[in-house]
Amino acid sequence: MTLFKTWLMAGIISGMGTTVHAAELRRDGPVAAVHTNGKPAYVPEYQAIVEVLNQYIDGCKQAKSHIMKPAFSDKATIFSVDANGKLTGGAIQALFDAIDKPPFHPSPEAQSVIVKVDIVGTAASARIDSNDVSGFSFSDFFQLLKVDGKWMIISKIFHTHVAP
Repeated sequence: MTLFKTWLMAGIISGMGTTVHAAELRRDGPVAAVHTNGKPAYVPEYQAIVEVLNQYIDGCKQAKSHIMKPAFSDKATIFSVDANGKLTGGAIQALFDAIDKPPFHPSPEAQSVIVKVDIVGTAASARIDSNDVSGFSFSDFFQLLKVDGKWMIISKIFHTHVAP
């Protein structure tokens, strides 16, 4: 059975009201948990990733890179597309440098939500949407790896939303 047919049977095609992401589907139905040594492992892995992502969120809200820095690998990268449509970015240090100076400032009113976390073994991806971080709204996409038993962000790409 193709993935399309599986999606159709699950009710996510044709607007049947159910949303199931591809990462959550298998031929035998939705994935309930990843197992390690016979025990469910998805929940603790998810919680560990959320802790890492919350370090990033807290660093943004407080405009302090030292809060978010432990969430990232020292080899991490950051990329986006600028207003002229050109690729911009490089080493994650650019994020840390930007967070610590204007126009960034503490934003205790900022709102962020972890939209999605996908985990497969030692690899994961996540999306965070944020509003009013120093007056900006972002959609951030993260790639994470579990290295030596610890989840860390390896890369960040983002989109800055422009108010109409």
